[in-house]
Amino acid sequence: MSDPFHTSPTAQPLLTAIASPADLRALPRAQLAALADELRAYVLGSVAKTGGHLSSNLGTVELTIALHYVFNTPHDRLVWDVGHQTYPHKILTGRRERMASLRQLNGLSGFPQRAESEYDAFGTAHSSTSISAALGMALASKIKGEQRHSVAIIGDGALSAGMAFEALNNAGVADCNLLVILNDNDMSISPPVGALNRYLAQLMSGKFYAAAKNVGKTVLQVAPPLLELAKRLEQQAKGMVVPATLFEKFGFNYIGPIDGHDFESLIPTLENIKKLSGPQFLHVVTKKGQGYKLAEADPVAYHGPGKFDPAVGLTAPATPPKTTFTQVFGQWLCDMAAQDQRLVGITPAMREGSGLVEFEKRFPNRYFDVGIAEQHAVTFAAGLACEGLKPVVAIYSTFLQRAYDQLIHDVAIQNLPVVFALDRAGIVGADGATHCGAYDIAYLRCIPNISIACPADENECRQLLTSAYQQNHPVAVRYPRGAGVGGALQTHLDALPFGKAEIRRQGKAVAILAFGTLLQPALQVADKLDLTVVNMRWAKPLDIDLLLQVAGQHGALLTVEDGAVMGGAGSAVAQALADAGVLKPLLHMGLPDVFIEHGDPTKLMALQGLDAAGIEAALRARFGDLLPGLRPDLKIVA
Repeated sequence: MSDPFHTSPTAQPLLTAIASPADLRALPRAQLAALADELRAYVLGSVAKTGGHLSSNLGTVELTIALHYVFNTPHDRLVWDVGHQTYPHKILTGRRERMASLRQLNGLSGFPQRAESEYDAFGTAHSSTSISAALGMALASKIKGEQRHSVAIIGDGALSAGMAFEALNNAGVADCNLLVILNDNDMSISPPVGALNRYLAQLMSGKFYAAAKNVGKTVLQVAPPLLELAKRLEQQAKGMVVPATLFEKFGFNYIGPIDGHDFESLIPTLENIKKLSGPQFLHVVTKKGQGYKLAEADPVAYHGPGKFDPAVGLTAPATPPKTTFTQVFGQWLCDMAAQDQRLVGITPAMREGSGLVEFEKRFPNRYFDVGIAEQHAVTFAAGLACEGLKPVVAIYSTFLQRAYDQLIHDVAIQNLPVVFALDRAGIVGADGATHCGAYDIAYLRCIPNISIACPADENECRQLLTSAYQQNHPVAVRYPRGAGVGGALQTHLDALPFGKAEIRRQGKAVAILAFGTLLQPALQVADKLDLTVVNMRWAKPLDIDLLLQVAGQHGALLTVEDGAVMGGAGSAVAQALADAGVLKPLLHMGLPDVFIEHGDPTKLMALQGLDAAGIEAALRARFGDLLPGLRPDLKIVA
C-alpha cells in the first residue's frame, strides 16, 4: 500500500487523473488495486484534516470502485444507506478537490445529497432507507420504459431495522431489476445488536437444525474423522446455506458471501449480476477501518473523529474539554440507577453517542441496546413501563422522529412514565439538516400527556432529568450536543419544581423568555440593555402564572429557543397569552422555516440571529421605539 499520510498528486497519479467514473471505467482492471491504495490514502488524509466519518469509508473503498467500474453511473442508480461510507464515492465523482470543505459551512455534505451531485441518487443520513428508495427507482424505470440498474448498499447494522425488512418483503415480489448489496462488516456505529451474524446464529439454533445436527453426530460418532469433517461443513453452512435460505424466502436471488476487498471477486460477480433480471441480493464482507491499523483495531473510536495526525492517531486534548450534556446525562443515569432498581436504560444503537457506556458496564442487566430500531425502542419502553419499571430512552432528537406513531399510540395515549433523554436538540452542526434537532418541541407539545423540559445549563440538565424521572407520565428532556457554560455539577439528585420557570434577571420594559441554552446570550443582552430574563425551563407545561405576571409588568415580550419557531415554545407562549386575553407586543426568535445545512454550530446560530448580537439587533429593530434606554440605530444586515 502507498504511504497513507501522503495526499499529493504526485503520490496518487491514478486518482488524480479521475475526474468522473467514466475515467475510472477506462482503467485496466489490473490497476484497480493500486487505485484503491491511493483512494484509501486520500480518504485518510482528508478526514484527518477536516474530521468526519473514517472507519466506514476506509472499509468501502474497493466496493465503491467496483460499483462505479461495473455500473454506468449516474445512469445506473447507487443508493447508499445512511451515507457514512460515501467519501470514496464523492472523491470518484468529481468532488475530490472539494474534500477540504467537508462538513463545513457551504462545503461538501458528509452524506449523499441530491443537490450536490447527479451521482447522489438519493439523499440519506438516517439508516435503513436505501432498499425502499432503490426499489422506487427500479419500478419507476420499468414504468418509464428505461433500461437502468438500481443498487442499494446497506450495512448489516442498518439491515436490522424494520423498514429494511418491509422493503425486502415488497421488493421480493416486484418484477424489476433491483440489486441489494449487504455490506457485512459486523459493525454499525456501536457494536451491533441483532446484527446479521447473530440473527443467523439464532436460525441455526432452531429445532429442525438442532435435530438434524444431533442425528448426524449420533451416526458419525463411530467415525471420528467423518465427525470432524461434518463439524467443519456445519460451520461453512452457517455462512452459506442459511443466508441463501433467508433472502431467497423474500424472493431474491442470493449470491455470496464474497470478499469485499478483493477485486477478483467483486468485479466478475457484479458483471454477472448485471446480466440477471429480477431482484438480486449480494452479500459482501468488508472490514471497517481497512488499511489503517488504528481504525481496524478500534472502529468505534475512529467512526467520526475530529482532526488528528494519522501518523499518531487519536490523542487526548492538551486541555481537558468541558463536561458535555451527554456526559452529564450518562452520569445522572448511573446515579439514578444506583438509587432506584426500577430504572432501565434503552438506546437504539447509540451507546457511545448517547453516553451509556458506563451505564452498560455498571448495570448490564438493566441496559438494552435494541439496534437501529427506534420504533421498537419506544414501544419496548412502553412494555417495560406497563410492568412497573422506569424506562429512560436515550435517543437523538432527530431519531425520535422515526418513532412518532409509537410515541403517541404506545406511550402517550396510555400515559406511561417513560423518560426521553433527547440528545442533539437544536443545531447539531457538521451533520447538517438530517441530524438537526429542530422539531422536537413542535412535534412533542401537541401530544397530550407529554411534558418537555429545556435545561439552560449542564447542572440544570441533571436536575430536570430528576424532575422528569419523578413524574408518572411521559417527559422529554432536550439538550444540545457538546458543552454549555460549564460550572459546578451537583452530586445529589435534587429535582426542580415541575412546570415552573424562574426570573433570572429583573429589568425594565422588555422581558426575554428563554428556553434552554439560549438563556446565556439572553442574559448577556439583558445586562447590556437592562431587560428582564425568564428562564422558562419547561416548554410544556408553561408556567402560566409567572408568564402572566411578567406580561403584566412589561411593555413587550421576546421568546428565544433553539428549535423551530413554527409551532415551537414561542407559539405556546402566544397561545397562552391569547387564551388569557392578554394582548402584548410579542416577538419570536428561533430556527426559521428552512432546513439548516451543515457547518460550525456557533456560526450557524449566528446566521440565524440566535447569538447575543442577533438577539440585540432584533430587539432594537422591533422594540427600540418602546424602550427609553434603547436607540434603534443599529444597522441590521439582511
